[in-house]
Amino acid sequence: MADVKMYVVWAALIVAFCVLEGITAQLVSIWFVIGAIAALIAQLCGASLIIQIVVFIAVSIVALLVTRPIVKKKLNTKTEKTNADRCIGMQGVVTEDIDNLAPSGQVKVDGKVWTARSSAGENIPEGAVVTVEKIDGVKLIVK
Repeated sequence: MADVKMYVVWAALIVAFCVLEGITAQLVSIWFVIGAIAALIAQLCGASLIIQIVVFIAVSIVALLVTRPIVKKKLNTKTEKTNADRCIGMQGVVTEDIDNLAPSGQVKVDGKVWTARSSAGENIPEGAVVTVEKIDGVKLIVK
């Protein structure tokens, strides 16, 4: 491929990486967009193909290393507590015997009936008062 046509390749890569970034919205290819822009600039300044590739790789890596920690901080994907999380630590009443081996058991907590399992594996009879330790999927883990 002739060096004069590389601007088309770099422009196509810029567009492709932008489209990929738009589809994923996970900041996966934004660093390659920056690298491709730098390589395009190098090509327009008359750099050889090898130099353009080196610029692309180097700038992509530097952009990744410099911006990734900042982006991770800003896009911190902590799990947000839901209304169900407020049940943790609450007490409830067993409305159906809890038997992890059966598997059966229900607990009424905060006015709602939940499927429940015992955290220690013991059977808990109907009517017993239990404390919610955690939520596992749609089940309360109680003690």
